[in-house]
Amino acid sequence: MLEKKYKTSIIWNNIYGDYMYYINCFFVYSFFGFLLENLICIIKREKKGSGILYGPWTPIYGIGAVLILFISKFLFNILKLEKWLEVLTVLLVITLTLTIIEWASGVLIEKIFHVTFWDYREFRFNIGKYIALEISLIWGISALVVIYIIQPLLDKFIYLIPNHITYILITLIIIDFMVIFIKKKVHK
Repeated sequence: MLEKKYKTSIIWNNIYGDYMYYINCFFVYSFFGFLLENLICIIKREKKGSGILYGPWTPIYGIGAVLILFISKFLFNILKLEKWLEVLTVLLVITLTLTIIEWASGVLIEKIFHVTFWDYREFRFNIGKYIALEISLIWGISALVVIYIIQPLLDKFIYLIPNHITYILITLIIIDFMVIFIKKKVHK
């Protein structure tokens, strides 16, 4: 038992990194997603709002970013490919992963809260309401930008976030989720 726990600890802390690092990445990218969505709403002159929560975060972006970081680190450690093949493999795997997450999120939000936050049926290469190949390609290219450009810059700052700030953010987002589930109504 102790040996298994020790191996898990080694995997978590050495291969994948410190869990607080990933929690902080989740919050940073959730906040970036919130800003991006609101900027798009301003440009399109639509009602401001992002995601299902009331706080300044859109968790799907945080979840997607953390998965991007996990998957890319896993692929880099396992495959050891030439750079061009590494980029292509990461692009394909992460594009598929993010597309599945977007579809599942759309379906869950609609089933639980009876709200549709996005609808891609007007896109030429849509696959139903929640998937469009054009958008999937944007997610894949954005993931490459995150992996190779944004994350190396953010790494300098992520480790500077004090643990007590992270704990406060965790508490606030849990309260935010509790409010929407108690009300059975999302922020829109």
